Amino acid sequence: MDTARHRIVRRGEYDMEQHFYPRVPNAQLHPLVRFFLQLGNERLLARYCHLHPEVDEASVRGVFSEAPKFFQWAGADLFHVTDPRGRRRFVVIETNSSPSGQKSMPLLDPYAEQGGYRTLLERTFLPMLRRRALPRGELAVLWDKNWMEVSGYAAVLADLTDEPVHLVHVPDAEDTSIRFDDGVLHIRDSDDQWIPIRAAFRYVTQRPWTRIPPVSRTAMVNPVVACLAGGRNKSLASIAYDLYNAELTGTGLAVRVPETIPNVSLPELPLHIDRMGGVAMVKVPYGNAGQGVDPIVCRADLDALMHKAHTYERFLVQGLIGNTGWSSITREGRLFHVGTLPTKRGQMFVSDLRFMVGAGPDGFYPLALYSRRAPAPLARRLQDTEHTAWEMLGTNLSKRQDDGSFTTEPERLMLMDSRDFNHLGIGLDDLVEAYVQTVLATHAIDRMAQRLITQKGRFRRRLFASLVSDASLMKEICE
Repeated sequence: MDTARHRIVRRGEYDMEQHFYPRVPNAQLHPLVRFFLQLGNERLLARYCHLHPEVDEASVRGVFSEAPKFFQWAGADLFHVTDPRGRRRFVVIETNSSPSGQKSMPLLDPYAEQGGYRTLLERTFLPMLRRRALPRGELAVLWDKNWMEVSGYAAVLADLTDEPVHLVHVPDAEDTSIRFDDGVLHIRDSDDQWIPIRAAFRYVTQRPWTRIPPVSRTAMVNPVVACLAGGRNKSLASIAYDLYNAELTGTGLAVRVPETIPNVSLPELPLHIDRMGGVAMVKVPYGNAGQGVDPIVCRADLDALMHKAHTYERFLVQGLIGNTGWSSITREGRLFHVGTLPTKRGQMFVSDLRFMVGAGPDGFYPLALYSRRAPAPLARRLQDTEHTAWEMLGTNLSKRQDDGSFTTEPERLMLMDSRDFNHLGIGLDDLVEAYVQTVLATHAIDRMAQRLITQKGRFRRRLFASLVSDASLMKEICE
């Protein structure tokens, strides 16, 4: 991995082998997934409405075709769950504003080696470059992790625009690589010269608001307000889903999530966890890559959490989805994981589905999918296993190292190829359902982002503070 603070990427530098996991270039996309990706929104709409006669068709068409203002590139993490009556569904666990996924996605067209990198930039980023109000300047890709993908985006962008692209490392620390002058992003190149940037592709995932303001005159995919509104803020995402679901009343549509309680102080945690039967998931709202997530399945877990040092003042309590005997008791009852198909040893594993979408002037489109399984098999009863709850439930592949950098555990990656996909136990209609849930969740967060920005393009700091009630977070936001 090249961690240079700055480098210039030029046309012709794209090398497929550098931008995908080693087993992806030779993987064959599963025929069912290929068919799904080629259906188009009208056929997906027709199928979804046929299976859900309670849904208003015009509303679904509007959801697919309405272009978001701020949140144009998203990845939802979904769990495939069921209940004691056997009703299966996908629920949204979180929505990411700088999602990974391209390096894990087998090519839709084996002769189009730039794959989803090119699709996203062509359909979402390039239309943004045609805006008349852009400041003068060059192009940049900002990043803090996931070199494999960000270098791919930079190389494809250089090919598409025939311009040099600045690839700038923006770590989660005191940083001197970028600055904003009158709302315009400037990057410091290798010669210590400050270069104005008219548009930037942002893959900065760790507390991006500490280095980048919520909005800027430099066009950005995605602007940081999308992170604050829910793309990197699980508490505000929960509020955004509730508000959007209220707006959708009467259409038959809704963002489906586990029961979630945002903005919980540390002393309040035991009260909410007890109400869920002593089983719950507690999350730091602003973390990602699996950081700051604590499954609580016994009193010892809660005691350990209460005595840990915490950076932030507020937490999110969410219904824990486990197995039939150890899931949270929520207002909608218990949910538990469908899991992968059993192995030859009869073991089933928790797996999620990462669904990445993009949006352009014509609305949304599916972009990439992959799945991740937990390290340990799902136990029917907690007393039957030596594994921790996190080992059975945690699906994220990212792992923070002692020096603060991240590594991944790709052995738990499940591709959408002819081998892995069959183990997930999902079909075409499940993919349609997951797509609809991802688009709805993205719309919800985009609407929250719009609420946080005034007509003059100013961040509504006072409104945001009232929604999150976390002084520690407020101190981090730069403007």
